[in-house]
Order: sequence, then C-alpha cells, then structure tokens
Amino acid sequence: MNISYNWLRRYLDTTLTAEQIAVILTDIGLEVESFEKVETVRGGLQGVVVGEVLACEDHPDSDHLHITKVDVGTGEPLPIVCGAANCRAGLKVLCATVGAVLYPGGGDERFKIKRSKIRGVESLGMLCAEDELGIGTSHEGIVELPADARVGMPAREYLRIEDDYLIGIGLTPNRVDAASHIGVARDLAAYLTAHGTPTEVKWPDVSAFRVDNRDLPIEIVVENAEAAPRYAGITVKGCKIGPSPEWMQNCLRAAGIHPKNNLVDITNFVLFELGQPLHAFDASKIEGRKIVVRTCAEGTPFVTLDGVERRLSDRDLMICSAERPMCIAGVYGGLDSGISDRTTDVFIESAYFNPVWVRKTAKRFGLNTDASFRYERGIDPRMQVYAAKRAALLFRELAGGEIASDLIDICPEPAGDFVFDVSFARIDALVGKPIPAETVRTILGALEVRVLAEKEGVLTVAVPPYRVDVRREADLIEDILRIYGYNNVEIPAHVHSTLSYAPKPNREKLADRAADFLTANGFTEIMSNSLTKASYYEGLSAYPAERCVRILNPLSADLGVMRQTLLFDTLEAVQLNVNRRHADLKLYEFGNCYFYDATRRNADDRLAPYCETFRLAAAVTGNAVVQSWNERPGAASFFTLRAVAEKLLRRFGIDIYALRTEPLESDLFAEGLSLSLGGRELLQIGVVSPRLCRRFDLKQEVYFMEMNFDVLVHSTEKHRIAVQELSKFPEVRRDLALLVDRSVTFAALRDVAFAAERKLLRSVTLFDVYEGDKLPEGKKSYALGFVLEDRERTLDEKTIEKVMSNLTRQFEHCCGARVRG
Repeated sequence: MNISYNWLRRYLDTTLTAEQIAVILTDIGLEVESFEKVETVRGGLQGVVVGEVLACEDHPDSDHLHITKVDVGTGEPLPIVCGAANCRAGLKVLCATVGAVLYPGGGDERFKIKRSKIRGVESLGMLCAEDELGIGTSHEGIVELPADARVGMPAREYLRIEDDYLIGIGLTPNRVDAASHIGVARDLAAYLTAHGTPTEVKWPDVSAFRVDNRDLPIEIVVENAEAAPRYAGITVKGCKIGPSPEWMQNCLRAAGIHPKNNLVDITNFVLFELGQPLHAFDASKIEGRKIVVRTCAEGTPFVTLDGVERRLSDRDLMICSAERPMCIAGVYGGLDSGISDRTTDVFIESAYFNPVWVRKTAKRFGLNTDASFRYERGIDPRMQVYAAKRAALLFRELAGGEIASDLIDICPEPAGDFVFDVSFARIDALVGKPIPAETVRTILGALEVRVLAEKEGVLTVAVPPYRVDVRREADLIEDILRIYGYNNVEIPAHVHSTLSYAPKPNREKLADRAADFLTANGFTEIMSNSLTKASYYEGLSAYPAERCVRILNPLSADLGVMRQTLLFDTLEAVQLNVNRRHADLKLYEFGNCYFYDATRRNADDRLAPYCETFRLAAAVTGNAVVQSWNERPGAASFFTLRAVAEKLLRRFGIDIYALRTEPLESDLFAEGLSLSLGGRELLQIGVVSPRLCRRFDLKQEVYFMEMNFDVLVHSTEKHRIAVQELSKFPEVRRDLALLVDRSVTFAALRDVAFAAERKLLRSVTLFDVYEGDKLPEGKKSYALGFVLEDRERTLDEKTIEKVMSNLTRQFEHCCGARVRG
C-alpha cells in the first residue's frame, strides 16, 4: 500500500522528513518496501523565477517576435526574445533562465534553456506559457502574474509547488488497521508520544454534519445479522457530477487510484483516508426506496460492474433493493446500480461485514478489490457512522448535494473492547529485558489501550476493537515491544544454550547427508509446491485420482490437490530447463506426498483416511558426461541413475544385494525396477513413460527414481556401518561362465552363492551377459566373478577348488545352470 507523505501530514503535526518517517514505520512493524519521490510538476521548475518585463520592442526582422529586457532579480536585466502576443512592458511573468530544464505538458519530453541567437538577437532565457512549464494546458500566451509578485522569487515557491513522497508499506495480514492514512498516522503518533514527543492525530472535523431535509428517506432491513453485524446508510440528493478538485485527485493518484468523477472519488478518498470501504448507489435505481441485506437463492444470476454474469451461492451476502440484488456485499458492485454520468441522488453505504463471509465470497468468484482486502481482514467496527458523515459532508462540499435523510445505523450488538490481563513480569520475560512500568503505561496510552485495573503487577486492559489482532497478552506485548523499539533490546553478552533431545535416527540430519552426497555427485536440488493439478492423476493406476487429497477452497484449478508423487514436479522442472536450452540435467528433491484412503486404519484400528510420506526423488536426462577437450559427451542412461542410487544406499550402510528387486509394472515408467527392504518398498527407478514425456513436450528420455525416505530412515537403526581392520591375507578371484535360462536373474545366482559359501566368499559380480544365435533357444550366458578371502590364513588351491566345485553344484541344482567350457 502506498502512503503519501503530503496526505499523511494532513493528520499529523510533525517536522519529520519523509525519509525519517519511512525509518520509523519499518521500526514499528510497517515495513517500508519502496520509497519514491514524486514531483507535482515534472522537473520541479528548477531555474524558473518571477520576472518583470522592463522593455518590449518589436524585432526588426520579424512581424511577431519581441525583444525584451527582463529583470529576474540578479541586478542585470536579461535580453530575451519572445513571440507571445501578450508580451508587454511592466508585465510580471515566469521566466526560465539559462540552464533550466522544462517538461512541456508534464510528459517525458524535455528541453533545456540555452544561450542562443534568434534572428541575430541574443536571447538568455524564455518567457513561458502554462503548457511549456507543465502547470496547465493553455498556450494562448505567456503566464501573466499579479503586479505584487516579487521579482526573483523561484516559481516553485511562488506557485507553492510541493514534491510528494510515496512510502510503499508491505502490510502483513494482521495490520489492516494501518491500511489507511489515518491508521498510519495513529501508529506514528503512538511512537512519537511514547518517545517523548506528544503527538495527536488530527481527525477530519465532522461537527458540521446536519440533515438538510428528509426528502429522500430509504428504508434499511438487515435480514442476516451474522454476515452484516453493522450497517449504516444515508442519502444525499441534488449532486452535480464533475471532476474532483486537484488536491483530491493528487491524493488518489498517490494511492494508485485513477480519478473518475467527484462522486466516485469521494468514496475512494474516504477509503484510503479512514480505511472504511463505502459504496455509493444511485438512489433512483433503488426500487421501492428500500435496502435489504440478505442472501439470494442458489444459482441466482447477477451481473457485476465488469459486465460478467455470475451465479450466486446461498452463502453470498447481497445488498438488494425491494426487487433485485444490486451489489455483492463488501466485494463488488452491480452493473446497473452504481454511479453513472446521470446520477444526482446518492445512497451512501457504510457497513461492517463479517470477514469470513467476505473472504469466502471473494475467493469463490476470484475477486480481489480494495474493499474486500480490508473487509476480509477485519476493519474497525466503530468507524461506520463517522465515515458516513465524512462522506456526506464531502458530497455536500464538492458536489453541491443536500443531506436528504437521517443517518440510519443498524447495529444490534455494538463491538466491545478486547479485555484481558497483562503482567509486567510477562512483558519483561517475552521482551528479554526489563521495561520500566511507567514506560509501559505511556506506550499503552499512546496505543489507545485503557488500563481498567492494576493489582500486584498485573494490568487489566481494554484494547479498542480496531486492533483486530490484539486479543491476548502475547499480542499486546508484541505491540508494546514494536513501539518501544526492537533496536532498544540489547544483544546479551552471554548466550545460554541447552541440550535438547533429538530423535534417533534424525530424519532431517539424514536428509542433509543425502543432499550433500547428491550435490557432490553433480545433482542440483529443486523445490516444488505440494499443491498440484488434479489432471495429472486422471487415468493413472499407479496413483489413482480418487486417492488425491483435495483442497476444499483451492487458489486455482492448477493447485487443486496435494501431490501423490514428486514425478510431475520433476518433469515440470525438466521442461522448464529444456525449453531454455539446459538439456543436461541432474536434479533431486525432498518433499512430502499425500494420500487419501477412506478404508485406511492406524495402529489403534481407528479410521485414518489421510496419510503422508517423506520422499526423495532424483532424475537424470541429457548427457551425463559433458564434452571437453579430452572427453566425448556421454548420454545418461538408466544405469547412470541406478549407480547413484546404489552408492547412496551404501552411504547409509544398506547392503544393496540384500534388497529384493522386482520388475516394475507402472504406467509412470516404460520399464523399471522396484526395490524393497524388510518387506516394504524402498524405491522405484526406471525410464519415464514416453506418454508422460510427450505430455510435458519432452523429446529426450528422462530417468527417474523416487525413494520412500521414511523407510530408509527406519532401516538405519538396523543397518550400521561396520568398521574392521584390513585383512593381512590376499584375496583370490575366480570366474565362471554359466549357461542359464533367460528367466534366471543375477540376484538369484548371487543369493545361491552366498547361501552355499558364507565364510570365504566376499563378493559376486556380473561382468558379462551374452544372448545370441550361438546359444540354445531360451538361454543366456552369465560371466560371474567371485572373490574369496580367509582372514586367518592364505588360501591354498585345494580349498579354492573345493569352494568353486560346491558353488557349481549349487548353481546346477538350484538354478539349472551349466558351466560353459
């Protein structure tokens, strides 16, 4: 929100500069995000002064130019050639001297006044018209000033031109009380008062409010008091529509609002002045001279101010006439009930609407207006009557209207203060240093907080309801601290620490270790939103759409469900990079995945349909080896990613050969593997389905792995990294070539080998696979390497042969293998 420095000073007597105010606002919790100087007249009329034409003669070589002598207060008159018809001796003018820069019309075009010769006559300045200075549109002649204008006075000073400063405040949701100039002035006054400069906010005077006549009464009926706890209204008749005065237009432009006409501008001005949204209805369009605040039937059509027909819910509060809905309460006006160029009679609405009702309606229709922004967060419930009076007086002053009805205020239960206790001891404990009791009382008074009672260091306080976020002790202490000043709380010389319990295994610590490993292996971490598109899961058997956790009030159609897998986030990241010519990628991500199962029960056999798991995803695509002078590029493959996965598991002490490996049948993968540990699936790894790649417009293969990190964490309790001394005796390697059926896997052969020889066998590796026409139908050849070692002695040939013979017999018996010659 933009705060105008000049506008703010209407309500605050202070000598603080705009820069000083910006610093204070940040200190008291209204963080300044931008600071911009705005010139009322472009260039500020630097170098333009009041001058007097001492002499004016016709130019000998022109029928319209004049040669003048102009006194600008420097002691020596300036020769200036002027072509204006109204130029004459004795005239007071605005003179741009050499070096001045002018912006004609106030636009970006500019020109600099230089020493020049015009048809042979020297000219040291320029006598200016309104449009040449950017202070008007007239070009009929040079500006004529009154005779009492002081020669030499800067034009900026004579015209009373003041630059403005726009202070951009980043409002947090709890500080809607500062969403107006009065609100910011109130906070500044509290700070200044608490710091020794008593300052009061100058509220606009509404004491002149009176009813001129009662010619246009409008009945108000509130049928839904829950949604509209307070509703006030008044009519003004005989308004003359036209442009707003310049001062109001400048204020609105500073707030980012384009002025329209005086009737509309007044409601916007009061909004940014007081923070109270108003709505002005054309009184002639209120059928039956009756306002009814109610809901409408489900599906009722309503055309809003933007010309869009919307279907209402029975939970949308509407402002209606006796016959039809006219406005969505607190959100958006209707097309046929607002101010038009023919409006003369106006009904002013000033209401307090239930924030929850407004928020739900605004979200339902995807509308976000200045009014809904404030209503959703909770405006001051005591401002309505004052704001209506302020607006009515402005309608009378700026539009010539007459207040033509009593001010009706329907408020069954007026808002009360927030009453609770706050103790000095608790203030000191939360702030971190003792604050004198008198200082606390001063700050409370500056914040308009009344102390109702005090007993044994405990204050009973009443907080005004405009501070919707201060309803308990901790909230008020936060307010006291921000006014006292965070910078006034010293950093202690000693830091006190404590040993806290950390769960073992610590998932966060293990995740950091895995992230370090992947980063060291050339992977880049990505972070994605847990909310995703429901369309991703339509037609999937691996992650059915009915298992999605759906958002009841989604921000958009693209963020309607919680993700079940990290795959789609990864593919989005790959697509983003590939489209920007970054095709060689190694990515990983940690994140939760969410599932819904209506029949799921927890360990206590209680229905628990929602669950989440912590996952680790990794993907490679493009080239795994980047081309360089000594290396050719190498494309990534399934085995590129599998090697990383196996190294990662070893890093956590997992024996990869103890994992159960099965072919993966999934509509997410063209082909892949599922690895299980202790009866639970640990990870899936494979080639992403071409159908999914086409959906993301990817023409290159993507290799993807997703690990249930919770399973890995729990497995670390059982799998410890063992450390032992290196054997003093040498290893022995022997190789076997086995002819087996195509259905036999290396994992099966490895399991048979370790079951047959537990003491001496250290490792089994597969170093060649052959399938071809030289082998019998349905057969393949595996070349296996076996490493044997005895930690107590050197192996002799007899022992080695005995082990290898036993292995061969077991392969033949268990797997139907035959040793190839």
